[in-house]
Amino acid sequence: MPQLALNDVVLPSHELKFHFILISTVCLFTIRAAYLVGHFSSSSLSLSQTSLFHRKPGKIKIKNKINKIKTKIKMDAYCSDCKKSTEVVFDHSAGDTVCSECGLVLESHSIDETSEWRTFANESGDNDPVRVGGPTNPLLADGGLSTVIAKPNGASGEFLSSSLGRWQNRGSNPDRGLILAFKTIATMSDRLGLVATIKDRANEIYKKVEDQKSSRGRNQDALLAACLYIACRQEDKPRTVKEICSVANGATKKEIGRAKEYIVKQLGLETGQSVEMGTIHAGDFMRRFCSNLGMNNQAVKAAQEAVKKSEEFDISPVAVVLAQLWTLWWLCIFRVCFDPIEDGIEGPLRSPISIAAAVIYIITQLSDDKKPLRDISLATGVAEGTIRNSYKDLYPHVSKIIPNWYAKEEDLKNLSSP
Repeated sequence: MPQLALNDVVLPSHELKFHFILISTVCLFTIRAAYLVGHFSSSSLSLSQTSLFHRKPGKIKIKNKINKIKTKIKMDAYCSDCKKSTEVVFDHSAGDTVCSECGLVLESHSIDETSEWRTFANESGDNDPVRVGGPTNPLLADGGLSTVIAKPNGASGEFLSSSLGRWQNRGSNPDRGLILAFKTIATMSDRLGLVATIKDRANEIYKKVEDQKSSRGRNQDALLAACLYIACRQEDKPRTVKEICSVANGATKKEIGRAKEYIVKQLGLETGQSVEMGTIHAGDFMRRFCSNLGMNNQAVKAAQEAVKKSEEFDISPVAVVLAQLWTLWWLCIFRVCFDPIEDGIEGPLRSPISIAAAVIYIITQLSDDKKPLRDISLATGVAEGTIRNSYKDLYPHVSKIIPNWYAKEEDLKNLSSP
């Protein structure tokens, strides 16, 4: 049989095309598979190094991601990548500690040990759907940790069980009155923008008065307002009776004054000594009054220095002193218990509030931003006539009380005479 050379082998044209397509397809699939394997391996490696959710520290290549952290606490820590102590940022939402310079995640998935104060609304529409209880209150018998049967249907106000609801209402809670009083004091404090220490002091004062069981039949709103007024004075953050009266749920100045005298008397009988009320100075009201008028920092500083110097002068004429003493004597006869400083019935000296208002009037007249007398009266709660009288008493001492750096002698001469 004769041998055939390789060149003698001839394949049909259709078989040649089939083999060519098959070999090309295999090569393409091989190249594509190799590319995908390399791509996924590099992507997984990059993700493990840069992801914020990885357990081990990794790098954040984009520093803008740090700026998106909303809740953060800045502190200093050692960064292993920067090889120095740098400022780090703590992200509460993710629990990550991130270097602010290089973006390295120093620690991830930290545990937040603070209380959970978020509210989770439910279908019942309750007013307070928080999942944590309130703080303990040492002024209450049970510390404020008593259990009450909740009303699941906030709209209808129905109890889960009618029998449980009846027993809940029948049960006597000795702290029910105190809880309502503390809520009222908290509401008044919030409306006046008072700090928590003043609110707590007012609660303590009311608790002492309530323990004596002698406040029945008295105006409760006036009593609570008086407790808040005394607390403000004892904490050296006094408020005027007009300010207290504006949040006292309808109690008048006269009722608050009587309640204040009653509380001072009862606390004095309990302790066996007079109650320290603190001294009221005009400077105690100055910054708040200036803020209400929108005065600049330079004017506020000048007003504070001026009102401090004004306390060194006796600015009440003899006739005014005699008239005020005569008025106070008749008020004592009729037992009208006003505060001689706060209620506009002035003692031997002008009221600190009226002095503060007069000083503000002088300071504003010496500045480019002059305030009309009506605006000062509204901001301070002092009548326009009282401000004019106090200005008349302060006018002879203007050169001594106004700081030299704020106004020159020529400017003081341009002030309108009272």
